Amino acid sequence: MNHGLQIRSNASLDFVSLGALVHRLDPGIIPFRKASSCQIHVSGGEFNVAANLSDCFQLKTGIASAMVDYPIGDLIAERVRAMGVMPFYKKFKHDGVHGPNMATVYSDRGHGVRGPVVFYNRCNEAAAQLKPGDFNWAEIFAGGVRWFHSGGIFAALSTTTAETIIEGLQAAKAAGAVTSFDLNYRAKLWNIVGGPDRAVAVLDRIIKHVDVLVGNEEDLQLGLGIPGPEVTAKSKLDPGAFFSMMGNVTKKHPQIKIVATTLREVHSTNRHSWGAVAWINGSTYVSPTCELDVVDRVGGGDGYAAGFFYGLLNGESPQDAVNLGWAHGALLTTFPGDTTMATVEQVRGMAGGGSARIQR
Repeated sequence: MNHGLQIRSNASLDFVSLGALVHRLDPGIIPFRKASSCQIHVSGGEFNVAANLSDCFQLKTGIASAMVDYPIGDLIAERVRAMGVMPFYKKFKHDGVHGPNMATVYSDRGHGVRGPVVFYNRCNEAAAQLKPGDFNWAEIFAGGVRWFHSGGIFAALSTTTAETIIEGLQAAKAAGAVTSFDLNYRAKLWNIVGGPDRAVAVLDRIIKHVDVLVGNEEDLQLGLGIPGPEVTAKSKLDPGAFFSMMGNVTKKHPQIKIVATTLREVHSTNRHSWGAVAWINGSTYVSPTCELDVVDRVGGGDGYAAGFFYGLLNGESPQDAVNLGWAHGALLTTFPGDTTMATVEQVRGMAGGGSARIQR
């Protein structure tokens, strides 16, 4: 597979991610201002990828994160175990008044012409207190690790989380792992810790240790400080604008071997057109497109990343890796919650052109 990566053939862990664990409260189609009940989903961009790779694709995965000793922490830890993800926690005590807390995300699903509304409570979040030295990377990677992943939301939480990511990336590189990073640029978070100039400076230091980037044109512009696309996209499903930026990405970060993202045209809250693309070691790959009847859109991008990473880890062709990610991301939007309920057989069936006919 001509991807330019040196992927270990075996290790005790296929994949380890570093990031914040959160719980998402979901009242379904009812707005929070009128809600009387809700479901609880455990989430976090980095965890979602590890959980998807474990539960759907049957890889050995782990998550390095903060955990608070109180019932919400217990709930989150139980869901981590249920998805088969090995935890590596820095533990915090909860004092009952000031925390620290596990972050809460509030997100209704919207419906039709009414889009979803998402807001947060990350006040005194334990994950934001993580700092270099909190994880024993030598112990975590003692049996070997094939892939290490983190993301931009975690990097933006505080002045110490980015340093923790760099420490983890350096340890992962020393252990022979491929490294990836999802830019996930969130202006609200970066504005609290120094604004866009600091974001570019911090992310530049992180990306120097990264082989695989996940992010769209806006992420690349705002997170990496790279000029906008040289061509105008004809539609949200047109990959031309994304691919036109690859020269500037590799000029600034020549060690990057892969950049990947999803393509989504939103017709209504419940009806999307869906595609995915990847630039892999100088070549471009585009998935098929499909029409989605969306149950819950949260986590679709993480679903793509998981399927795509699986394809690379499993030695699939570049096109097949893109198609596996596209198919898994699409399937993930048909389930409630942020993490997968799909099987690898369903993913391969859709990636290979399967239909939604009843399975008997």
